[in-house]
Amino acid sequence: MQGRILLSGFLLLAVSAQAQSQVPIPHIPSNSAIDTEARRIMAQTHANGMAIAFIDKGNVQYVQAYGIRNANGDSLSTNTIMYGASLTKTVFAYTVMELVDKAKIDLDKPIAAYLENPLPSYGVDPGFLRKYGPYKDLAGDQRWENISPRNVLTQSTGFANFWFLEPDHKLQIHFDPGTRYSYSGEGYVLLQFAIEHGRQSQGLGIDVGDLTNDVFNKLNMPRTSLTWRNDFGSNAADGWNDQGQVQTHNHNSKVRAAGSLDTTISDFAQFTAALVRGEGLSGPSFNEMTRPQLHITTAHQFPVLEPDLPLTQQRDDLYAGLGVVLFRGPQGNGFEKGGHDSTTANTMVCMQALQRCVVILSNDVRAEAGFRELVHYILGETGVPYDWDYGSSAGKS
Repeated sequence: MQGRILLSGFLLLAVSAQAQSQVPIPHIPSNSAIDTEARRIMAQTHANGMAIAFIDKGNVQYVQAYGIRNANGDSLSTNTIMYGASLTKTVFAYTVMELVDKAKIDLDKPIAAYLENPLPSYGVDPGFLRKYGPYKDLAGDQRWENISPRNVLTQSTGFANFWFLEPDHKLQIHFDPGTRYSYSGEGYVLLQFAIEHGRQSQGLGIDVGDLTNDVFNKLNMPRTSLTWRNDFGSNAADGWNDQGQVQTHNHNSKVRAAGSLDTTISDFAQFTAALVRGEGLSGPSFNEMTRPQLHITTAHQFPVLEPDLPLTQQRDDLYAGLGVVLFRGPQGNGFEKGGHDSTTANTMVCMQALQRCVVILSNDVRAEAGFRELVHYILGETGVPYDWDYGSSAGKS
């Protein structure tokens, strides 16, 4: 199986290199046409608010917001603070690759090597669990010693999504790290822990919030943070679940690499444009983020820990990159990442050859059911794996 995975990856790269000169360039809808389609999708899905950014040739071309941000009917604007959810993971992966460029992180060096003490010795204080995991639970399973930053960023640590979602509320490793894809916010939290509590002699012991704030400053993202800021309060979006019930915007007090991002569509468009250009990263680090790393072999992303599909039913082009999911379609290679909770629906889709992307942020989870149509309308046929990403759960809390 491993040989097939590696061969598929090499074939994907070869096909990409040959196809890039033949990539079709779809017609770009006008701004007014995008507005009309966005409003149609909102009406179709009963979504109250949504914001869109379009990027072409690595530059932000259009940003717009629609609908309302709260039950009072205040307008959603391009500067409204919206919850990023798991788009945080892509921001974190980008930040980790900056540390790779500074030789503070080696993607294949086990996380254990960055810590002063064995991982299970941390986290005895109950307050520790408000930010990190119950690492003492791993004392009987030495496989924790093999988990690397690459395993975290390719979603292959062996953890479930979060320890508190386990039936017994205990952290455990379900498969040998690095051997298969299974989505895990818990893995991201572990790498955050290693960066924040790792050996200072190796250049670690750094606050991840400070690192990401540096990224946001460099990329001109003034209204983005991994923790709540008081100045966000005057223009923040509440959210609607799939029953149309309003929930107030969460004021995250702790940095969580798995999902505490607050941002605006204007700011996140800047991040996405920089990412598709590879700005801020060395060429090798950008290539690592966006090359096929690990073949994805399941029918859907959720629920996690699904069994592999039969070989004949697996998508040959579906791979984990670092902090993103890679796919191939009529326009060549692309990458995508979503963000979702009970009231949040976000998607980022980028086609690499054209450096063309769409970002959609919504404060109404029901909008998610229209993402496939809306992305197709703006970008054309891409091959983005929405069937795998959402299955039948798109737009549901």
